[in-house]
Amino acid sequence: MTKTLLCGMLLLLAGGVQAGDWPQWRGPYQNGSANERNLPAVWSATENLVWAVDLPGPAAATPVVAGGRVFVSSTAAGSPDLLALCFRARDGKLLWRRQAGTVKRTPPSNTMASPSPVTDGKRVYFFYGTGELAAFEVDGTPRWSRDLAQEYGQFSLMFGYSSSPLLHEGRLYIQVLRCQKPYEWSGPGEWPTDSFLLAVDAATGKTLWKHARQTDARDESQDAYTTPALYGRGRQAKVLVAGADYVTAHDPATGEEVWRLAFNPRQRRNWRLIPTPVPGNGLVYAVTPRGRNPLFAIPADRSGTLAWSDLAWTFERDTPDVCVPLLYRERLYVLDDTTPVLSCLDAATGRQIWQTPLKAGGPYRASPLGADGKVYCINEAGEVTVLAAGDTLLVLSQFTVGEGPCQATIVAAAGRLFLRTAKRLWCVGQ
Repeated sequence: MTKTLLCGMLLLLAGGVQAGDWPQWRGPYQNGSANERNLPAVWSATENLVWAVDLPGPAAATPVVAGGRVFVSSTAAGSPDLLALCFRARDGKLLWRRQAGTVKRTPPSNTMASPSPVTDGKRVYFFYGTGELAAFEVDGTPRWSRDLAQEYGQFSLMFGYSSSPLLHEGRLYIQVLRCQKPYEWSGPGEWPTDSFLLAVDAATGKTLWKHARQTDARDESQDAYTTPALYGRGRQAKVLVAGADYVTAHDPATGEEVWRLAFNPRQRRNWRLIPTPVPGNGLVYAVTPRGRNPLFAIPADRSGTLAWSDLAWTFERDTPDVCVPLLYRERLYVLDDTTPVLSCLDAATGRQIWQTPLKAGGPYRASPLGADGKVYCINEAGEVTVLAAGDTLLVLSQFTVGEGPCQATIVAAAGRLFLRTAKRLWCVGQ
């Protein structure tokens, strides 16, 4: 058993979810991979389709799957409603639908339903770019709700708030890394002056702690669309936050900062960050902004203020602006989402094993999935490329689903693939 897989299994067990679930944004191991088997390399409306159901509106949120249910955040066409949806995984039957938020203002390229839900298999938590956070039993019974933007000030990001919650040991971790001045789409109201990491009791919705995250970032560089990630377990666990010119690690119990690394030495003012950090192999893999800038591996066991010389390795070409790297079977798959080029790296050393342009052109907004010995990529137009995972470059298939813009990541769970397009939720399998 590989070190990456062992660490991932421990993380899965610690979280209380079951094998075969995809409980949060980057999956059961927070690295974009799953242990599912017998997954198709091609599908269409007539091939390998288990079911497909219409959705009430478009969104970028990735579905989560647990206990035979698929949970989806959505907009409602022609309405300001933000919806929490639950479908039965085996046949796509809608089990329940709840209004959980309301769109007040819309920034460019964001429906405010970009954050993905998260579940422990007993309850499910929906969060929206408006700051509205709602908890439900998996049968749809409401438990509690809050409006974090009303409590802590507007979520002021140029392209709208998109971070998903992290759920760990009964706590929701939510980061708000935001600009301290209004953008053109922002409405009136008192303007926030801080960024923070928040811990919320998942059972009650009450705040456990709020940690101010210090930064000297300026203007748009204060914005981050990343999601908190968890490294390790027990006393070694750390909550990872990337953005506003730094990657930081925090004590899950208190929010206290354990270490930080700066990645914007030139103090650029437009250095907003989108890809979430990826934990694994004793390292934290992180990306600098705007593509074709360094991807780097940070030793996770450090403390204090780190320097570039502390890094395990860097990779400085064909890196993503949006897509999160995939860590799968000791390899790191890095998708330059504009060119587009996919690179396979040795996750321990950063050595490039192979690299290939993808014939399905960019942009890509969904991150790669690793499952069943395959790597799945989908671009915004709904064109899918499937490659063999491993050290030999092999493209297995390329085909078009359409129904763009496709911005949600393909999910592997319960022996199936789940794909959310702008129009429908697909379930495919052999």
